[in-house]
Order: sequence, then C-alpha cells, then structure tokens
Amino acid sequence: MEREQYLDLYYQMVLIRLTEEAAAQLYQQGKIGGFLHLYIGQEAVSTGIVSARLPQDRVITAYRDHGVAINVGIPAKLVLAELLGKANGVSKGKGGSMHLADVQRNFWGGHAIVGAHLPIAAGLALGDQYQGKDAVTICMFGDGATNIGFFHEALNLSKVWNLPVLWVCENNQYGMGTAVERASAVSEIRQKALGYDMPNSRVDGMDVIAVREATLEILAQIRNGQGPHFMEVITYRYRGHSMGDPERYRKAEEVKQWQENDPIGIYRRYLESHAIANAQDLDQIDRRVEQEVAEAVRFAEESPEPPPEALFEDIYVE
Repeated sequence: MEREQYLDLYYQMVLIRLTEEAAAQLYQQGKIGGFLHLYIGQEAVSTGIVSARLPQDRVITAYRDHGVAINVGIPAKLVLAELLGKANGVSKGKGGSMHLADVQRNFWGGHAIVGAHLPIAAGLALGDQYQGKDAVTICMFGDGATNIGFFHEALNLSKVWNLPVLWVCENNQYGMGTAVERASAVSEIRQKALGYDMPNSRVDGMDVIAVREATLEILAQIRNGQGPHFMEVITYRYRGHSMGDPERYRKAEEVKQWQENDPIGIYRRYLESHAIANAQDLDQIDRRVEQEVAEAVRFAEESPEPPPEALFEDIYVE
C-alpha cells in the first residue's frame, strides 16, 4: 500500500472507535432508543476485511454493524443520524442501529435476527454466479450464529454450488453472555467448516494488517473459482453485548488484559516502527477525527424527525 492507504486504515479505526463512544453517550442521554451493539475492540476486523474488497464485492453483516458501515464509506454523521431515528439517516431513520444499509456502496445491511442473513448472503452470491459476475460476497457474523440452523444450511449450499462467498466469523469470545467454550462443541469455530469440506483459516483480529493480508489472499482464491472459504477472526469486544448488558459473565481483569492488545494501539505501533508515520502524524489524525465526530453528533441532533407520512413510504403493499 501507499503511505496514505496505511494512514487511512488508522483513520477508519479511530473514526469507528470515537463514533461508537459518541453513540454510547447519546444512548445514555436517552437520545437513542432500542438496542445498541458497539464495535469497540473489533475495529481491526471490518477495517482490514473491507479494505481488501473490490467495488463489486458485496458486504453483509449482523447487528453489530456500525463499524462496517463506516468502512464501506457511509459518513459517520449519517450513521449517527440513523441511530437517532432521523429522516436523513442512512436508512431514513427507519432502520436504527441494527439495520444500516447502502446498496449503492454494495453494503447489504446489518441484520437483527441471529444468523438469518447467512442464507441471504448465499443468495447474493448465487445471483452473481448465475450472471457471471466477478464478485465475492463477504458475510460477517458472530460466533453465536454458528450454532444456528441458518449457518449450516447456508454453508452447505455454498459448498454444494461452489458459491463465491467469504464466510467471516467474528469470534469475540461471547455469544451475548455465554462464552464460546460453553456453547460450542469444538474449540475452534473454523472446525465447523470441515463438515462441509470447506477451506478454512484462523486470523488474529486485533491486527488490521494480518486481517487485510489474509482477506486479500482468500478473496483471490475465491475469485479464481475455488469456492467458499470460512475465516475465523479472533477478536474481543470491550463493551457489553449491548448497552443494557450488566456484564456479570466476565471479570474486569479479563477485559483489561485484552485492552492491553488494543487493535488501534497495535496498529499505531506498527506504523511508527515501520517509519510509515510518527506520533505527531497520528495525533493529527486523532484530532481530525475528534472534530469530525463532534460535527457528526451536532448534525445528527439537529436533523429533522421523519414526517408522519414517511410511515407509508418504502412498503410492499399500499
């Protein structure tokens, strides 16, 4: 990559972190309703993966979707406006936290029902295959989704039909409040792909460069007709499952231990040690993002509410 590309990855990760922190504050102020699932700690995963895709490659994910939305190019102000239910939010204020989407950017949405978007991903890939398109569908989901029937149906069909899908399991160690080892019969989630004779791999999700390089290699293989691949990305969420999570299932010491390997800190040290950027360069990006997020919050709060008639727009039946 060129120097600016390296710095852009850092910018995106910091933008996700500060946008999520702003969202948490707005939620605590009662300005965001419903559920709010934060991506803090997992920034390197979507940043690395999305940076490796080509424009024709589709991205679809679960309900922890704010970071992915920013990585595909949706401005932070439109993400926050959506969280506040405003008319100029990315989904017109009708989707909220779990349903960010922008098909113009080939982002096919966040999905609230655990695992339900995996068959949709298989369908997207089937459509591209049928039309002879050189596109890969990147489907991201949590470790908890791998115990759902949708998961097995989608993986099976993707292998039977040799679909161009990159299945990405973001293993953040917990499915809501249940640790992986208490819910999964296998110690490594990637092993579940073996039941479908599917190539699989495991990647350090706290290292954005490792994620990017692994994704680039896998996408090239899929694009060459080698069929679906299952990638397990080991990561960790620093906040609760959602804002209402009391977090009684893990100790503060555990969170602190993971925070010592913070993905933004790891990448910052990488950039400095490889003489790509110095501390002053990165501090300048930090200040730029702080200003951008402050302006995004102001934009979201000042944006209009959807009018009553919007309730009858974008529906299937009159």
